[in-house]
Amino acid sequence: MASLQQPSISVQSKLNLPSPHHPRALPSLNFSFSATFPSLKLSATRSLQGGTKMSATAASSYATALADVAKSNNTLDATSSDVEKVEKVFSDPQVLDFFANPTIDVLKKRQVLDDIVKSYELRPHTANFLNILVDAKRIDLIKEIVKEFEMVYNKLTDTELAVVNSVVRLEAEHLDKIAMQVKKLTGAQFVKVKNVIDPSLVAGFTIRYGNSGSKLIDMSVKKQLEEIAAQLDLGDIQLAV
Repeated sequence: MASLQQPSISVQSKLNLPSPHHPRALPSLNFSFSATFPSLKLSATRSLQGGTKMSATAASSYATALADVAKSNNTLDATSSDVEKVEKVFSDPQVLDFFANPTIDVLKKRQVLDDIVKSYELRPHTANFLNILVDAKRIDLIKEIVKEFEMVYNKLTDTELAVVNSVVRLEAEHLDKIAMQVKKLTGAQFVKVKNVIDPSLVAGFTIRYGNSGSKLIDMSVKKQLEEIAAQLDLGDIQLAV
């Protein structure tokens, strides 16, 4: 597994978000944190040192709990695929706003969540996990949970994440070559490549990897122009992009 690339997912074509004024009654769902997600300790989310730290702690707790369940039933890779789909779905501001809206009935949110689960063929424990977030009113943490889960997954599987920023989406063969080079540089067993579009680069690409993206390989034209400007003492000139 040299490179893991995310498929393109269209949320609008699959989801039809209902109006918050006409909830449809759904069967009552019973979730057990201790039974389904044994490592999840809700008390860990309560911090007296500010909302940011509390949110980060909560996201980490939820992500670790999901990873523990996936590991216990031998579906870590499959669950990671589910999480990537969830990330795509909730990258749509309309979807995130809908679930984070406290005025929308929770039964209506469950209905839409059920549609998401069916449309993207999410596994039962992933669906259960999302319902728990809805019931606990923590679905607003989904982006942070995705990031935390990715870090846990990468550590458990000895996977290095390489974020490749480019002006246009790179071909699969080019991403595979980048993955191979990052693998050589890091010694990781696997490399997961994410291609992010960044028009500001003008041309070329950048690669971030390492702990929290601490290492950078900059092959962009923007970087080259900045270096030329610095050499010519043109630092105050704004380059048109």
